[in-house]
Amino acid sequence: MNKLIRLMILTLMVLMPRFTFADVEHTPIGDAVNELPIFDAHMHYSKSAWGAHSVEDVIGYMDNSGVAMALVSSNPDEGTIQLWELAPNRIVPALNPYQGNDRFFNWTNDTTTEDYLEDRLEQYPHEGIGEFHIFSSHMWNEALFIDIVKMAKERDIYLHVHSGVEPIRWLYDLDPDVKIIWAHAGLDVPAEKVYELMSEFPKLLADTSMRESSILVFGGGLDPTWETIILEFHDRLMVGSDTWNNGLWTDYERIIASNRAWLKHFP
Repeated sequence: MNKLIRLMILTLMVLMPRFTFADVEHTPIGDAVNELPIFDAHMHYSKSAWGAHSVEDVIGYMDNSGVAMALVSSNPDEGTIQLWELAPNRIVPALNPYQGNDRFFNWTNDTTTEDYLEDRLEQYPHEGIGEFHIFSSHMWNEALFIDIVKMAKERDIYLHVHSGVEPIRWLYDLDPDVKIIWAHAGLDVPAEKVYELMSEFPKLLADTSMRESSILVFGGGLDPTWETIILEFHDRLMVGSDTWNNGLWTDYERIIASNRAWLKHFP
């Protein structure tokens, strides 16, 4: 079975109500959420973490948090491959394009990017390309992205895109059939705009990493707009940890617990 499909199945075990959308009055899942497996759909194991947290440590953090599987991308890609080689049944590798460099703002101008992606995709069973950042229109290298979309479609894999709203629209303009996971559901994009974009593109998936404090507001209640988003798009959302620095690895169990805290409010 395709690993991304397994990703969705495990996510749905937590997110999908067994009842219809109209049946929102059904008893929330409550503390039983702690007994269900989590799929961490946004994990990184980049070079800065290797000395402080071994691959065995990372699998241990997953075990301690009830995380069954994870979608992992790393800078450089070797970190992801180390995890995948240790636990291929639990790690879904995605290919970060930065080649071990700090290229968040200019990676689309690197003339070696396309060859690098092609080479790594041939060597290893990556299920996605990304996470990669698109901050502004100066990064919209159309020729490069046409090739990236082509690589993804040939392999039936996803693009994991960290961006605002307009780059997502631009990618769908390039190819309406491209498969996208929207990292952090836009991060600082207002919830109302998240709802609009998810409605506009019915195949768009999103992970909610770093959105926990927006979903579950101070005092323990659900943000009304996020509650609507999650109920309406429950089959297109995934949780994540976004372990981009060492401090987040130390805090991994709390991050996963913070996701369970809002999940418990849903049917």
